[in-house]
Amino acid sequence: MSQGSHVISIFNPQSAEAWKLSPLNNYLIIACSFIMIVVVGLLIYVTIKFRAKAGDAEPKQIYNNRTVEAFMIGIPFLMVSFFFYQTVKVMNETEPTVQGQVPTVVITGRQWWWQAVYPGTTVVTANEIHLPAGKKVLLQLESQDVIHDWWIPSFGPKMDMIPGVKNYLWVTIGKPGVYEGACSEFCGKQHAWMRIKVIADSPADYQQWLLNKSKAALPPADTLALAGAVIFNKKSCADCHSIRGTPAQGKSGPDLTHLASRTTLLAGMMTNTKEHIKRFINNPEGVKPGVRMPRFIFKKDTVNALVAYLSNLK
Repeated sequence: MSQGSHVISIFNPQSAEAWKLSPLNNYLIIACSFIMIVVVGLLIYVTIKFRAKAGDAEPKQIYNNRTVEAFMIGIPFLMVSFFFYQTVKVMNETEPTVQGQVPTVVITGRQWWWQAVYPGTTVVTANEIHLPAGKKVLLQLESQDVIHDWWIPSFGPKMDMIPGVKNYLWVTIGKPGVYEGACSEFCGKQHAWMRIKVIADSPADYQQWLLNKSKAALPPADTLALAGAVIFNKKSCADCHSIRGTPAQGKSGPDLTHLASRTTLLAGMMTNTKEHIKRFINNPEGVKPGVRMPRFIFKKDTVNALVAYLSNLK
């Protein structure tokens, strides 16, 4: 299926929720522009009309002008009331109750990557999150460590991810494609490289994706990859990472069961290539400063075997 990327902007709504928020955004921009024009216009008018001239007396002082006071109080009151009504209305439309609802995906923010677990399946992935287009889906948003914030501008609402708290977002994606966002709450050293990538599939493609990603990891395809699998499970890799169908069942790092099927590495920091995998294994801190993965001093042959194994995990 051909998937196109979309402009990352609140002015490019691509979900039912974003379309409902869009008029409110436009109203707010119009109101702010009106206030700016009035304030700047009055400032220019007063500056020119009442500029000091030689021999000027004290300007006439005006007190208790009820007409001016009514405008100064009435117009802001009406604007605030209007936006309060519109905000409550849109919140009720975009944030219906979640009681008794099973989330489509549970997304956990971590320093500095996203874990995605699909309830009712064995699918666990990281950073690239698949969702069905044209269907109303429920995201359960959590945090493992600090406060993160899930936001894809084209989807409209964003939501904080707070340790110990389960927050929710409804999303109805308009059409298949690739939608990008980022963590919008400062969460540490690599906050800038905590990108979000949602791939919206047609319902049929989404079910096929779930079926494929429910499977265990492929066995090593050659002797070099087989050697990499042995090294992966003997070294500390398996203590942090999980690969379904193997002894590796670590939980603190991203699930690598289908790593080779992802297009990017390190939460969108670089493309998924053998060379980039090798660079990261050789020097994690040098590639992504602050990353939790320690640097192992592996021999060249060991690194090549690990890369061959990881590149086989489709």
